[in-house]
Amino acid sequence: MSAAPAPVEQHTQARLILGTHRSALLRVTLRYRAEDPLAVRMLFPAEYALDADPYDPNGPIDPHDPFDTAASDDRSAPDIEWVFARQLLSAGLDRTAGEGDVRIRPSFGMRTMVELRSPEGVALLQFARSDLRRFLWRSQLAVPEGQELRHLDCDRALAELLA
Repeated sequence: MSAAPAPVEQHTQARLILGTHRSALLRVTLRYRAEDPLAVRMLFPAEYALDADPYDPNGPIDPHDPFDTAASDDRSAPDIEWVFARQLLSAGLDRTAGEGDVRIRPSFGMRTMVELRSPEGVALLQFARSDLRRFLWRSQLAVPEGQELRHLDCDRALAELLA
């Protein structure tokens, strides 16, 4: 049996839309693993959790703001991870996709909007479409579209669901 393809990981920036004229840049990590071939993962810094207090002095930071002294603090909290279908991300680059907690749609100027919904609220993120396309292309090199089930370990997936 051949070894599984190496995981795909890509760091990119997204713009978190905070209001009509307010947004914040944040680092996002995109991950894909052949062992979980139907899913992609988006990881966000913990300080951007939907249940975080926006007025908390230890809340979101602006690394480009020389007056934000929290920018140099050690932020060791674990990242927030959202997991959803790779096919949803692919579809959302060209048309509105998703009906549940994750919705993706093309936007103006070669951008893609990702809307994440949870009981704590809604987060709206804007990505450069080219960054998401590059990530999908790399994931499809690891596991071509339509070949996902060849990499899926059904017994392990069921065990993880029941754990």
